[in-house]
Amino acid sequence: METTAASRQQVDAGRELPAATLAELHEVAARYPDRRSALLPMLHLLQSVQGRVTAEGIETCAAMLDLSAAEVSGVATFYTMYKRRPVGDYHVGVCTNTLCAVMGGDLIFERLKGHLGVGNDETTDDGKVTLEHIECNAACDYAPVMMVNWEFFDNQTPESAAAVVDDLVAGNEVRATRGARVCTWREAERVLAGFPDDRADEGPSAGPASLAGLQLARERGWRAPQPDRGAADGDAVAADQASKGVREESDVAVDASPAGTRHQDKKRSRDAAAGTETSNGSSKEAGT
Repeated sequence: METTAASRQQVDAGRELPAATLAELHEVAARYPDRRSALLPMLHLLQSVQGRVTAEGIETCAAMLDLSAAEVSGVATFYTMYKRRPVGDYHVGVCTNTLCAVMGGDLIFERLKGHLGVGNDETTDDGKVTLEHIECNAACDYAPVMMVNWEFFDNQTPESAAAVVDDLVAGNEVRATRGARVCTWREAERVLAGFPDDRADEGPSAGPASLAGLQLARERGWRAPQPDRGAADGDAVAADQASKGVREESDVAVDASPAGTRHQDKKRSRDAAAGTETSNGSSKEAGT
C-alpha cells in the first residue's frame, strides 16, 4: 500500500530521525514497485545515521512500508550486518571459518582482542573499533582474511592486523588490499543504502590469486569454446538419440526376461490381493 502525504506526516511525527533522513527513507522506498522490498537498504540507511538499528528506526520503517514492527525486527535480527548495539567508527571482522582459522585467523582474532582490550562484538571505550569474528568472507584464496567496514585485508598475520588497527585508531589513511580507502562504518552503511560515494573505482578489481587461472590460460594458449549454434543443435539431437537408445535397451532387457515372468508377476499380485480380500472377509464374518 502506497503511503500518502498525510500518512507520511503522521509517520514522521515525534521521530528522533532528522528530517533529511526521513526524506531519504521515502526516496529509497520509492525506488521499488513493491515498497517492502526497500527494507534492507532502509535499514542500512538508518545505521548510517544512528549507528545501529533502533526501536524508532524499526517503527519508522514499519509504518512507511505497511509492515508490522515484528516483521521489520525479524529482518533486522536475522541478518548479521544489522546491529542492535552501537558500532564503532571501524568494524573489524576477522574470519574464523575453517580455512582462515587453520591459516591463522584464530591467532589474529586472539591477538586483536588483547591488543584492543575487547571481546567478540564489543567496542573500544573510545568508540573507534568494534571487533567481531565473522563467517566466511568468500575470499579463501587470500586466507587468513580480515575486513574493515566490509573492505578486504588479505593474507593477514597477527602483526599486520594489529598494525592496520593502530593506523585506523590514529586517523591515518588506510587502503584495503583489493579495494578503496577505508571510510567510517557509517559512511559504508550509506553506500550500502544506495547512495554512492567517490570510491567506487579505487583499488584493483582482483588480486593475483583470483587471476591465476587466467594467467595460466594465457601462458598455454587456452581459450574457451566458441559458441556454435549448429553444434549446439547437433548436441541436442545426439542427446535425444542417446536417451532413446537407453529406453530401447531397457525394453529389450525386459523382453529378454524368462518367458512368462511378467505374466507370473501380475498373477502373483492378483492372487495376493485376492488373498487379502478373502482374509478380510473371513475376519469380518468371524467378527460377525
